[in-house]
Amino acid sequence: MSWNSAKYQAQFSYVWEHGESLLSQLNPQPGEHILDLGCGTGQLSAQIAQSGAQVTGLDSDSAMIEQAKENNSTSPPDASSQLRFITGDAAAFQLAQPVDAIFSNAALHWVLNAEAAAHCMANALVQGGRVVLEMGGKGNVKTILSALEQVSGRKSLNPWYFPSIGEYASLLEAAGLSVVEARLFDRPTPLGKAGLAGWLTMFSQRFFSELTAAEWTTLVKETETVAACLHQDGQWVADYRRLRVMAVKRGD
Repeated sequence: MSWNSAKYQAQFSYVWEHGESLLSQLNPQPGEHILDLGCGTGQLSAQIAQSGAQVTGLDSDSAMIEQAKENNSTSPPDASSQLRFITGDAAAFQLAQPVDAIFSNAALHWVLNAEAAAHCMANALVQGGRVVLEMGGKGNVKTILSALEQVSGRKSLNPWYFPSIGEYASLLEAAGLSVVEARLFDRPTPLGKAGLAGWLTMFSQRFFSELTAAEWTTLVKETETVAACLHQDGQWVADYRRLRVMAVKRGD
């Protein structure tokens, strides 16, 4: 799976902009070591580093990592020295030294082996270290997925991992993390100039690789027709449902 990192950065800034409100829960402190898991193009990693924390941004896509490095190549010396980016798999990574906190925004719903990712996070933390994350939760983009299912003829089309609070909390607890806060909430999200067509192309086209360009265009247009209820006040608004979790590593 590969990304068009330039288009992602240009058209989907709302992904990290919504994640900015999560930073207050992370509350990074000077001198802390923090992992941004699924860092994408690195905007939030850079904001965390401005606190004085040492930040490692990790993403499985090399194009995203290269874009993140480019974005931060002209950072002030004190900020750039606090920040590095590496390629790695959220379900199979190891760090040379444990970190004080793990931050993750809009990434872990792409990781289908959620159990392995949870154990990797727990293993990467110091005792008492914290995880602060947001991801797609149960019911996320339900209207979009239902429209895609209807148009494509595919059943139970959900290539992502959108867990409930109970499901994900149980998984984290089993990995050695204590969940101290969890919230599942609706967040209707305007899709900007890219609209629903752009969203589908960026996030869903990879799951229809057998289609020709013309067939994909037809599928998108038909999906827009079926999901017309999401076109509100002259713009497309995705039916996002987000899961926010804060957890700490147990000492047992």
